[in-house]
Amino acid sequence: MNKTVHRWTILAASTIVLLCTGAIYAFSVLAGPLSASKGWSMPDIMLAFTINSAIAPIPMILGGFFTDRGWAKWSITIGGLMFGLGFFLSGLATSTGMLYATYGVLAGLGQGLAYSGCLSNTIKLFPDKKGLASGIITAGMGGAAIIAAPVANFLINQQDAAHAFRILGLAYMVIIAIASFFIKAAPANYQPAGWVPPVQAGGHFVNKNWLDMMKTPQFYLIFFMLFTGAFSGLMIASNASLIGQQMFKLSATTAAFYVSLYSLSNCLGRIVWGTVSDKIGRNQTLNIIFGVIVVAFLLLITLSSTVGFALGIIILGLCFGGVMGVFPPIVMENYGPKNQGVNYGIIFCGYSIAAFFGPKVAANMGTANNGDFTKAFYVAIVIAVVGLGLNLLYSALKKRAVAVAKS
Repeated sequence: MNKTVHRWTILAASTIVLLCTGAIYAFSVLAGPLSASKGWSMPDIMLAFTINSAIAPIPMILGGFFTDRGWAKWSITIGGLMFGLGFFLSGLATSTGMLYATYGVLAGLGQGLAYSGCLSNTIKLFPDKKGLASGIITAGMGGAAIIAAPVANFLINQQDAAHAFRILGLAYMVIIAIASFFIKAAPANYQPAGWVPPVQAGGHFVNKNWLDMMKTPQFYLIFFMLFTGAFSGLMIASNASLIGQQMFKLSATTAAFYVSLYSLSNCLGRIVWGTVSDKIGRNQTLNIIFGVIVVAFLLLITLSSTVGFALGIIILGLCFGGVMGVFPPIVMENYGPKNQGVNYGIIFCGYSIAAFFGPKVAANMGTANNGDFTKAFYVAIVIAVVGLGLNLLYSALKKRAVAVAKS
């Protein structure tokens, strides 16, 4: 049961895979030049990104199903290669319909399979450091744009956006194929040498499948907590450049620099908050994150300076990263490692709902108020406060469950 597993090697290889598939977050760098070269409208092109995000729950759950049955290596490899192929074929697209099929569907399904496999498989290998492992693996996805954006820009300047898609797609397929050789499925009930599992409420660890999970009140709290936590981060991620230019009067170049800072802080936040949550607990960590989100938006509202903008988006990036790093361990701690893949895939639908509404709410309110996003920021504050309330209720339910189990 506890055969030798090179878990840090598997973690590193999985992170490399997600540093490739996370290139979806660099789409804004490719979209404008693609519009200019093909003559397609920006709304038509951005629909490809929307499709990519909207179908995420399907491959997340499917990848989780494969991973829970010991097929993580295949979910990651096949998904990663699908993503690279989708990227490559996007460079050959002759119509928006083909772009929707290649980037929207093929790359979208591929990145979801790879992400689900990498995340669920890796966290099973680190029952002693769930927050840290989740933080590192999700940092690969969140930080990919830091590498992909300048590389894509360089390739676009060499030729055009289609050329960038093709070269990146080929590179990703090669890198993922090599990394997959170092990925192994986590053994069932894996325990690292020298680690003793903490005693759970009731004296044992309970594995629940997705049906049993959905019968618990905690499921609905965790689902909507993920929605409220991801909402603000996705709102900023999709509109940061516009907010910088229209509200804080930054140049496009300067705004782009701060967008990169947001991506970097998002990446670091996943590792930092994941590690913190291992030390002080998931609930306390989320209490801090939701509180800090409110403070960050108040800074954006009250400080009409470059410093205010910089502080606001860096803090929000750190918090968004924290949300993405903390929730996978929460799901495992409630429902066990056996069905983590499918269970987290279902919980992840909360993120997808936030991905649909967050950017739209900000964009619509910004447009309606001549580039002023203040009202959108107040909406985000309210949602963060709701998230804090849900987390306090969730904490109370957990304490009551422990008390009942001990009685």
